[in-house]
Amino acid sequence: MSSNNTGLNLAQQEAVNYLHGPCLVLAGAGSGKTRVITHKIARLIQTGVEPQRIAAITFTNKAAAEMRERAKGLIGKAARQVVVCTFHALGVRMLREDGAVLGLKPQFSILDTDDVTSILKDAGGSTDAATARQWQWAISAWKSAGLNASQALAQAKDDNERVTATIMARYEERLTAYQSVDFDDLIGLPLQLLQKNEQVQQKWQGLLAHVLVDEYQDTNATQYEVLKLLVGEKGRFTAVGDDDQSIYGWRGATLDNLKRLPQDFPQLKVIKLEQNYRSTSAILRAANNVIGPNPKLYPKTLFSELGEGEPVRVVDADNEEHEAQRTVARIQSLKETSQHKELKDFAVLYRANHQARLFEQALRKANIPYKVSGGQSFFDRAEIKDLCAWLRLWVNNDDDPAFLRAITSPKRGIGHTSLQALGVFAGKYKLSLFEALFSPSLGSTLPAKAVGSLHEFGRFVNDLEYRARHTRGAEDAGAFLLEWLKDMGYEKHLYDGEDSEKLAAARWTNVLDFCDWMGKRCGGEVDDEAGATIASETKSLLEVAQTIALLSTLTEREKDQNVVTLSTLHAAKGLEWPHVMLVGVTEGMLPFKLGDDDNPSGKADGPMSEGILARLQEERRLMYVGITRAQRTLAVSWTKRRKKGREMIAAQPSRFIAEMSLDTVTSKEDPREKLKALRAEFAKKAVESAAIKAEAELAR
Repeated sequence: MSSNNTGLNLAQQEAVNYLHGPCLVLAGAGSGKTRVITHKIARLIQTGVEPQRIAAITFTNKAAAEMRERAKGLIGKAARQVVVCTFHALGVRMLREDGAVLGLKPQFSILDTDDVTSILKDAGGSTDAATARQWQWAISAWKSAGLNASQALAQAKDDNERVTATIMARYEERLTAYQSVDFDDLIGLPLQLLQKNEQVQQKWQGLLAHVLVDEYQDTNATQYEVLKLLVGEKGRFTAVGDDDQSIYGWRGATLDNLKRLPQDFPQLKVIKLEQNYRSTSAILRAANNVIGPNPKLYPKTLFSELGEGEPVRVVDADNEEHEAQRTVARIQSLKETSQHKELKDFAVLYRANHQARLFEQALRKANIPYKVSGGQSFFDRAEIKDLCAWLRLWVNNDDDPAFLRAITSPKRGIGHTSLQALGVFAGKYKLSLFEALFSPSLGSTLPAKAVGSLHEFGRFVNDLEYRARHTRGAEDAGAFLLEWLKDMGYEKHLYDGEDSEKLAAARWTNVLDFCDWMGKRCGGEVDDEAGATIASETKSLLEVAQTIALLSTLTEREKDQNVVTLSTLHAAKGLEWPHVMLVGVTEGMLPFKLGDDDNPSGKADGPMSEGILARLQEERRLMYVGITRAQRTLAVSWTKRRKKGREMIAAQPSRFIAEMSLDTVTSKEDPREKLKALRAEFAKKAVESAAIKAEAELAR
């Protein structure tokens, strides 16, 4: 295990070595925050903290996997014991262990978006998926703010919110009946555990000696409360984040969590990481200028030792098609003349998904391969959802949405009428669908043939569950899964359901990839991206099945592809490329339309309400994130005309282009001078610290 801070700058060293209380590390873009987190884990272990009592929490499985890999390179086998996971994965672990306090059995199910929409349609008496999704967004926002149905009803501002809160109450009743939770519950229910049960709270505070939180600016109100209760009054945590990169307000993230830290933890140590290791000075100057107008909790200025670099280019285009053509031409030119000339070195970033279409067309016309980041997840494919429904049913027989999908994929001679009658029977006697099919009274509702078919399905599920519980290791699990697919005729089901044999073959390949992936996790060969720890021993197939609902991607198969990346700004956060083209930087697109009612003049500097101003500040942070994805070159483009409906309308360059101040001659601070000042400051602190220690020794 590494025993020093080799390769860390002075600010990073201070963040790594501060172990005695709550710590906020303000990590500017490209300032090495993951390096700080992994080195701090190593430092904690060196000071005697057991690896299994350290938790490093982030927001995505991908980020957790990267952090785990980096920690493994630094501390070796000890990394397997450190809890490296997402907030949601930690919530799952807490609920599996202690959810009984809230009436949850350990094998509860985690519902995906489609399941939630289906349940809400039922709860609200609607057949419209769009309406159900609106209810879902509102309920998710309430849960993120820590509100239950009765609290949401009490705070409802209008009839629409009152109706949604009433539907939320019915929705929660159904989740309880199904022994299921949604993704928001994976944060909200652990919070209830910690708040309502002092024994559980003390247990988890004892289990975790130090908590490190990555991307702290993305936490919502509920996640902050969970963190507070996990770390206790001593505040044994390190929060790493950047208020300038807070771009997820629309999903509940709040900068109030940064404001609350010094209030709730008066001994909070604040350390700024301002040296950027990613971008040239020209790019960083544009980024600093753009973010400048936003109010600052903790002011900071990024600087770089990578040199001035190429100037940031502003490109105008006649319209959106012309913009796409000019962007592709720039890629072709840089590919011929730049040091970084592989296609994977290029990214085109935009505000909204619909903007990708014209760039896709232009790239195809030029025979340039590309990928659209944030496309369909492997686990969103219908065939994978089918298999996951079966796995969920093995884990939790009371999971009614999983039951309905499994019994109809593939079809087993049990029609809609029989299933509807089973549902009515189950509702009457307050049973899950699976419990109801074995009820002796079911014969009074359904004909004998239908009951026989249901019993056959139930016995098949029970047999599979038993075998999955006792199947361990990659080889046995793989063989079992293939046998299961054969027994239920799933390959024939796919080919019968597709007109295109080629498409059916592709779907069957996805199924085989999924089974191979499941088998490897049973064999302990691959890091479990959803679990809170890494297990080196083999697992049963049923144990692996419990983690399925947390996973968003099968593998990062695209990461090594030599293709141009097309991505929204939100999806690009945390990534970087040598060459970035930031497109569609036009008023009404970036910043996104702010609302004429709140800015009657229509001018960039017109009067704004408080809510509109907050949205503008988040859009400015989004622009800042886009700029700081670039390592060597950055081009920002806008269109003189853009399409609105069927019409072409005049457009103006985004106010953010002017805010970059590219034409302004500024005095460029020498990074070497800034480093010299930082070294002097740390030397002074070292002398003061030595004096304090000497005084303490004399006092003894």
